[in-house]
Amino acid sequence: MRRTAAAAAALALLLGALLLPGRWYLLAWLPFAAGAWLVARTGRRAALVLVLLGGVLLPLAAAAHPPNSSDDVYRYVWDGRVQRAGIDPYRYPPAAPELRPFRDDTLWHPGAPWCVPDGCTLINRPAVPTIYPPVAEALFAALPGRVGAFQLAMAAFAAATGALLWLALRSLGRDPRRAVLWSWCPLVALEAGNNAHADAAAVFLAALALLLAARGRAGPGGAVLGLAIATKLTPALLAPALLRRRPVAVLAAAAGAVAAVYLPHVLAAGPKVLGYLPGYLHEEGYADGARFALLGLVLPRAFTAPAAALILATTAVLVWRRADPDRPWRAAAAMVAATLLVAAPAYPWYALLLVMLVAYGAPAEWLAVAAAAYLPQFAGDLGLATSTAQRLGYGAALAFVLAGLALRTTRRTSETSPRVAPFML
Repeated sequence: MRRTAAAAAALALLLGALLLPGRWYLLAWLPFAAGAWLVARTGRRAALVLVLLGGVLLPLAAAAHPPNSSDDVYRYVWDGRVQRAGIDPYRYPPAAPELRPFRDDTLWHPGAPWCVPDGCTLINRPAVPTIYPPVAEALFAALPGRVGAFQLAMAAFAAATGALLWLALRSLGRDPRRAVLWSWCPLVALEAGNNAHADAAAVFLAALALLLAARGRAGPGGAVLGLAIATKLTPALLAPALLRRRPVAVLAAAAGAVAAVYLPHVLAAGPKVLGYLPGYLHEEGYADGARFALLGLVLPRAFTAPAAALILATTAVLVWRRADPDRPWRAAAAMVAATLLVAAPAYPWYALLLVMLVAYGAPAEWLAVAAAAYLPQFAGDLGLATSTAQRLGYGAALAFVLAGLALRTTRRTSETSPRVAPFML
């Protein structure tokens, strides 16, 4: 009873931290760590209430503020508006003269940060076409054209993922209390509820694909994985782990799902369906190797991109060969974490996929990699260069993961070691 009360108090502190203004909401990681530890040691009935309650309340609390650290949602609103007018979202960039009739004072007004010759807007990169895949675009079209509606929708996806994780873990004979690592994670609340990133929808589909795959349903699992990839590209990183069992069925189903949702857009817009993806990779510095922060510490820039490709290709092969088809999330987490460490993005929402995999059963220390992006994201506030903040954040995360691996190895080889905590398994 005392642990349940203490866990409830931690949840209250977590809620309060998410409501703090400015960057103080990052303090939410402290009650999260304490609360997750406590929930793991409460009875399952109490834990179920706490997990589900936190999964609903935390992203809603984060949604009480306007988007704090991302403006992607304004592009979502615009893409939805264009589609409801019967125009394919890949056909024109927001600044195109053909779309001028759809401008309003909400998204287009003087003083907005993104300007083109005939106006300023809240929509990022208004001179280039959209980058988001078709399932995400369908979601944008289905939602009301208000930022708050998108925040609530992504908060709902986050809550649904927490409930799915509880059910999945219980059905697979795992400890369902691990779902707290998703439902209470501040990154989930902030990036789903506050910044309203479409990654929340993609992760829900990815979590469902993992459950289907773990239960031996390769075809349906592959199809749902394809839909997840067609929502946000990052779930493609799960593919090597899911190909361990019936790879042809998984690939065929995933490719079929992706092709089915892309086909109408290909017919309407042709090769424009690629959107701004190639330009985005170049803008972020991945094309010339400038963005591979940790590799840049040991290699000249000219070699970082080939080295990154080699590391990730090798990791993918090892994941494919060694993944446990009954527990694919562990190998999948290694693939996702390796990609984050190599690419060192300054965008925390890319790590939502990793948080979900940790909740499924991957080692909890991978959460350090998920949190690492906050340092480069706020590098300017700290007076740091982005590259310096990337190296500090991801370097510290890598050191934490290696320390956790060493501790785990020591405990497993020691006959007199204490019982490993539930979230370290």
